[in-house]
Amino acid sequence: MAGQAIKYYPKLKGERVCLSPVSRDDAPVYARWMNDRGVTDFLGNTWMLLDVEKEKEILEGFLKDQYVFAIVKREGEELLGNINFFALNHVHRSAHCGLFIGEPERRGLGYGREALELLLGFGFGALNLNNVMLEVFSFNKAAIACYEAVGFKRIGARRQAYFLDGVYHDEIYMDILADEFRQSRGFDGAR
Repeated sequence: MAGQAIKYYPKLKGERVCLSPVSRDDAPVYARWMNDRGVTDFLGNTWMLLDVEKEKEILEGFLKDQYVFAIVKREGEELLGNINFFALNHVHRSAHCGLFIGEPERRGLGYGREALELLLGFGFGALNLNNVMLEVFSFNKAAIACYEAVGFKRIGARRQAYFLDGVYHDEIYMDILADEFRQSRGFDGAR
């Protein structure tokens, strides 16, 4: 493979997916996803309009943030989505996380769950986090089931906080602690 450019750098490797720093070459794919209501309705940014140039700017910002990863299918190096830590607080050892799988036919196949387990292993192991929180809209039943399967617990809700197509939805708050994650998996850190 001498001379061939490497697009993804598998920082965290799972059985079927790896987490890699994002690639600016993927701007057209992300721009397509960020203009697809099948993605953005669940992220809470349906109102945004992004072209490829704006998406390149966003990816450039992600490249400066060491905790934003592309979710990549190991077989064939297919870009599946994005996962990240944000609002990281090293004093309190807490962070928020978020993720999405871009293509509808790739959702519900366990890729998001595996990516989230990799991210949490990295966060609780390498970053020494103790609490990771996420927000999810009440209508996103598949995501809630995924988060619960990983070990997240519902800790509250902001009622009628998200308005979409004439209907109000609750914003659900969920979190997981390092000990809960480790005990449920016999896992003691990222590899």
